[in-house]
Amino acid sequence: MSGRPRGSRRLVPAYLATYGRANPSRNTLDRLSVLHVPDAPGRAGGPGPAGGTGGGPDALSGLRPEERRLLDLLRPGALSLAEASAHLRLPVSVVKVLVADLVDTGHLQARPPAPEHRLPEREILEKVLDGLRTLKSS
Repeated sequence: MSGRPRGSRRLVPAYLATYGRANPSRNTLDRLSVLHVPDAPGRAGGPGPAGGTGGGPDALSGLRPEERRLLDLLRPGALSLAEASAHLRLPVSVVKVLVADLVDTGHLQARPPAPEHRLPEREILEKVLDGLRTLKSS
């Protein structure tokens, strides 16, 4: 079992994870923003930040524990900001500040969610659902 039991209080208030800051450095983040760790940040040929800390073992040394937990969570694959917040058991507002800081330093990338016009149409989804129901009944 990992984490703390439901209903227990955090030993450290969530706002301390951001040094008391309530507003992220960028206002482009949404609950549905897709977060992912870029490949080989700061290495030769990699998309690392200008003047960044590089991709070596010291690259994460200046990060707070919550930022490291967030990066570890996202290494296997992308998650939305809301999903990351739930996994970390931190308020979305706190995770937004952490994400903005990590994007600013090049440790993390965020992109907006898929726009509605790129989502499948309802009629197509209904046809797929009908087909699945037909397969299930036969």
